[in-house]
Amino acid sequence: MEEKFAQQLKKGVLDMVVLKLISRKQTYGYELLQELEQQGEGFFQLKEGTLYPVLYRLEDSGFIEASWKMSEGRTAPKKYYQITEKGKQVYQAYESIWKDFQACVEKLCGREVR
Repeated sequence: MEEKFAQQLKKGVLDMVVLKLISRKQTYGYELLQELEQQGEGFFQLKEGTLYPVLYRLEDSGFIEASWKMSEGRTAPKKYYQITEKGKQVYQAYESIWKDFQACVEKLCGREVR
């Protein structure tokens, strides 16, 4: 039961978290997976099959852009993602909603807002 609850929480905030990571620097899919796992302290251990549909959706919405680049020492190019102005605006809106949601849940669960 707890696993299903955790999955739903992750699903609900994944777009916001991915946008934030991409806003910090241009990055590619595998690097995002590593950052999510490391910075998320193991909570965001995702498979490629979970992350790439999120990236495609964000790209189709105009929140991120992709470009192919050659990496040092590699013969195959990597697809790098960067946030767009529209994506920055959407991230700010998501962050505001998240803060309000967090405060509401903490209030409802009997905790004081930080």
